[in-house]
Amino acid sequence: MVVAAVFPALPRVLALSRRHLVSPSLRVTSFRRCYRGDSPTDSQKDMIEIPLPPWQERTDESIETKRARLLYESRKRGMLENCILLSLFAKAYLHHMTEKQLNLYDRLINEPSNDWDIYYWATEAKPAPEIFENEVMALLRDFAKNKNREQRLRAPDLEYLFEQPH
Repeated sequence: MVVAAVFPALPRVLALSRRHLVSPSLRVTSFRRCYRGDSPTDSQKDMIEIPLPPWQERTDESIETKRARLLYESRKRGMLENCILLSLFAKAYLHHMTEKQLNLYDRLINEPSNDWDIYYWATEAKPAPEIFENEVMALLRDFAKNKNREQRLRAPDLEYLFEQPH
């Protein structure tokens, strides 16, 4: 049966459903919801790795456009922790960065395919690859230490996007 091969738990679920229809007294009180990847015997052969295009530096945009794009990309991340960390970092530093620093920051937030890597590097939970060890990473690590003990529970309001840099 093709459906059973694709959805191996389907016959069991259907059998449980039939029992509920036939005899409510046979109802199972603790039905476990399972995530397919939790089993240690899962071969994960059904997983598909989607290749990402390689990062390329954008040389055709103005510095103002680059700042605006990086401000947006700092806020729209794949995970909340980086959304908060990078958007607050961008709010504090992006307007003061040189073009070289903007390029380093662009590479840092856009080349790695895993946002957790960026988070671990910034919080020094894992060492960053040599290519990302630069002045911008040092600034980000220092910012992540939160020496001023600021409350950083959410990304900044969008009004800062329209403020003039100081």
